[in-house]
Amino acid sequence: MPNIEVLDMAGKKVGEADLSEAVFGIEPNTVVMHQMVVNYLANNRQGTQSALTRSEVSGGGRKPWKQKGTGHARQGSTRAPQWTHGGVVFAPKPRSYRFTVNKKVKRLAMKSAFSSKLKDSQLIVVDQVKTDKFSTKTIAEMLKAIGAEKKALIVLDSVDTMVINSARNIPGVKTAQVNTLNVYDIMNADKLVIVKDAISKIEEVYA
Repeated sequence: MPNIEVLDMAGKKVGEADLSEAVFGIEPNTVVMHQMVVNYLANNRQGTQSALTRSEVSGGGRKPWKQKGTGHARQGSTRAPQWTHGGVVFAPKPRSYRFTVNKKVKRLAMKSAFSSKLKDSQLIVVDQVKTDKFSTKTIAEMLKAIGAEKKALIVLDSVDTMVINSARNIPGVKTAQVNTLNVYDIMNADKLVIVKDAISKIEEVYA
């Protein structure tokens, strides 16, 4: 069973926590993690890109010159793709890029992401993250003290508007709850900072 030290907001060790082997101790599956990252990015695409085909641009109804005898290449319209102001070949049209991934793959990808962070020493457990007022400085100092001052994902056990609003102005720092976690945010962060009480909730969902 994996074991990890628990820090306070000042970066001092205040205890240890046992982690579930089924969630934090598996061999990371890079294939399913990549699949979930692609799925996340694809589902976030707006798919609103649009351009006009030759049937949609204005003009070009008359044949520009007769078929033979002019010395020019034959042309049927001034709105063909090779003409200035012509239509676009295979023009992009609004579409959805969404695709679904089955639940077993999602669970395996999440467990692989957690295990990968622990394996790479990028997982930090803190006893609590609290602030009595909206204070970006408090969160920034905490992240510096625990060695997560670059890109960090803070996982809270519940919605705490004080912490969320205090952290959102720090470049590269995101907050999430157990039910809003995704593989992309976990793998995109240099450090995964998890509140101790959130560990049991993660293990309850994914073990």
